[in-house]
Amino acid sequence: MCACVQFDRMEDLAEYHGPISKNQAEEILNEAGRDGSYLIRDSMSCVGSYCVCVLCDGWIYTYRVFKQKDGLWTIEKAPGMKERLFRSARNLIAAFKIPDQGISIPLLYPVNKPQQ
Repeated sequence: MCACVQFDRMEDLAEYHGPISKNQAEEILNEAGRDGSYLIRDSMSCVGSYCVCVLCDGWIYTYRVFKQKDGLWTIEKAPGMKERLFRSARNLIAAFKIPDQGISIPLLYPVNKPQQ
């Protein structure tokens, strides 16, 4: 039996901020101020999916993340890029920390939700 944590839920990740608005996410990332800073929030327009928001050249880019019915994760990416599937939320985030994966900038600096 494996005792390791799979992080199969976004809610298990420190950079997951929950049901914050797009504007709140933008404020948090602009305060972070470094290109490649990112956070994860609930999607407000697509129930059950998430948004990865990343700061790049003063702009916030948002990518919708889905967990499919088969349990695999995928992310919206640039047109023409091949769809990639991941077994866990952590694996998806790790893959997009590498340059040239179909998003505007790699996910470099997680902005963790403050501890309460």
